[in-house]
Amino acid sequence: MDVKMRIAQLSVHGCPLRPLGKGDAGGMNLYVRELSRELGRRGHKVDVFTRWHDPKEPEVMGIGENARLIHVVAGEEEDIPKQDIYRYLPEFLTNLRLFQEGEGVSYDLLHSHYWLSASAAEKLQLRIPHVASFHTLGEVKNRARPEEREPELRIDTEREAIATADRIIAFSDGERDDLVRLYGANRDRVEVIPCGVELDLFRPMDKGKARGELGLDDTKVLLFAGRIQPLKGLDILLKAVACLDPSDLCLLIVGGDGEGGEVARLRSLAGELGIAEKVVFLGAVEHERMPLFYNAANVCVVPSYHESFCLVAIEALACGTPVVASRVGGLATTIRHGETGYLIAELSAGAFARRLQLLLDDEELQRRMGAAARAWVAKYSWSAVVDRVLEVYRSLVKA
Repeated sequence: MDVKMRIAQLSVHGCPLRPLGKGDAGGMNLYVRELSRELGRRGHKVDVFTRWHDPKEPEVMGIGENARLIHVVAGEEEDIPKQDIYRYLPEFLTNLRLFQEGEGVSYDLLHSHYWLSASAAEKLQLRIPHVASFHTLGEVKNRARPEEREPELRIDTEREAIATADRIIAFSDGERDDLVRLYGANRDRVEVIPCGVELDLFRPMDKGKARGELGLDDTKVLLFAGRIQPLKGLDILLKAVACLDPSDLCLLIVGGDGEGGEVARLRSLAGELGIAEKVVFLGAVEHERMPLFYNAANVCVVPSYHESFCLVAIEALACGTPVVASRVGGLATTIRHGETGYLIAELSAGAFARRLQLLLDDEELQRRMGAAARAWVAKYSWSAVVDRVLEVYRSLVKA
């Protein structure tokens, strides 16, 4: 008999309803939202606890059948840098407990997301199984971008949570290897389950129609989608575009929530490289509109210094768009080199430019890779992913 569970998801800093691409909102927010919705559709009761960041939003919001989002007060109800949230965790935990007591609910299992949530989960001491997903790891980021050091507090907290969590869900074999090699995780307690993609939303469509809806012409289009942060490697991509031949080339950059900071730096770099007229910064785009952008593009580019999985790559492949990406983290397994796109081992503008030029010059190669891409990602449906997540949940609840 399929026993229904009551599940608590902890996503302290990452509200699953925040617009993707703005600030720190990205793949983790989407993962928590879609995982919770799919669990709810199957009859499980899901509560997602996140820090209350906007006083205009209600304490409790529905996010799907049997799934709700609970805003928990922790500091001022406004956006604060995620590295500052740790000091508000005691308040977060106190208010979470008060909500639980007021509702009179108990949970069968707790699933935490990111190191802040893993720390909160350990401190809650609910005496129920704890599943942890880290989404990114501090030690890995430090090796990928040494100039952007993650604090020792994060590293120590991750190490403690990895040692005590009942199970860890990693999104790729590479992430599991990092957990074992860098943190001493018990390999037997790490399950590798990829992220999912909504295959009915992200699907191939007529390229001309997609371009028409976006107001694009027959220009060759490269697409970047994601948070605008140094870790994402946009400096590499801009330098690569400067090496490409076609004058009828456009780079669409989807993501970001303003003109300052990293966006301003990248605009300046594009000007210095003489490609400002080829680069369009679009800001954040509603997730439901992203299939138009993937289908309009000739190639999706992911030049990141590190990615634990990268939902953007899977979404692009699901739309039948080849991906050229760094051979790092989960990208090494989600992209089949030479079949659904290209993996670049050398993180340099020249290496990216060579593969991008090859694809842009060969429409038949684009079509062939696009067809293979759609077939390849069928196994990443949310239904298939949640089947495996539930196997982990049930094994712990039964134990």
